[in-house]
Amino acid sequence: MQDLAGIAMLTLLAATVGGYLVGSIPFGVLLTRAAGAGDVRKIGSGNIGATNVLRTGRKDLAFATLILDAGKGAAALLIARAITDNDAVAAIAGGAAFLGHLYPVWLGFRGGKGVATFFGLMLAAAWPLGLVAAAVWLLTAAVFRVSSLSALVATLVTPALALMPIAVLDLPTSHSVFLLALAAMTLIWLRHFDNIIRLIKGKEPRIGAKSA
Repeated sequence: MQDLAGIAMLTLLAATVGGYLVGSIPFGVLLTRAAGAGDVRKIGSGNIGATNVLRTGRKDLAFATLILDAGKGAAALLIARAITDNDAVAAIAGGAAFLGHLYPVWLGFRGGKGVATFFGLMLAAAWPLGLVAAAVWLLTAAVFRVSSLSALVATLVTPALALMPIAVLDLPTSHSVFLLALAAMTLIWLRHFDNIIRLIKGKEPRIGAKSA
């Protein structure tokens, strides 16, 4: 029994540390520097995510950042799931990757806001849920043209969608997926506090707006 408990603890530790290290790779910073677009942390909002990378005027870099930030969350979760075949361990690895993106050790724990990584996690955890969440983001963005608002709306509804019966939208009812979505949503809303204030004041920049 002690051997099994030790293996379980090592598995959780590996999933947590490995997920965090994967999630902490700052693709936005690496790509903009490599392309000679400057330090994205000194542009616009100072965020390292795809929305702020877009303010450099480089759509290709923004798209690459979006895919890679989403991919690192998905990779951490899927690798853990493949190794352990355990949804709870997979969710822990994915959650650790999410925390790594928000608080990367390489950047003094000042990372992104986690939106792309959130969608990558949801697609990997339960692809129907991820697709519906992404559709909510796209619809909100198409109507209001504000990235932060789209993220807030999409992440807010995702935990509720995760609880819907399979018969309604073929969505999962896994407690691990729900808790992952709920925890990530809470952190995203906290990280968007300044954006929420600007939204209330009507001063939030629109998608594609370049830094002055």
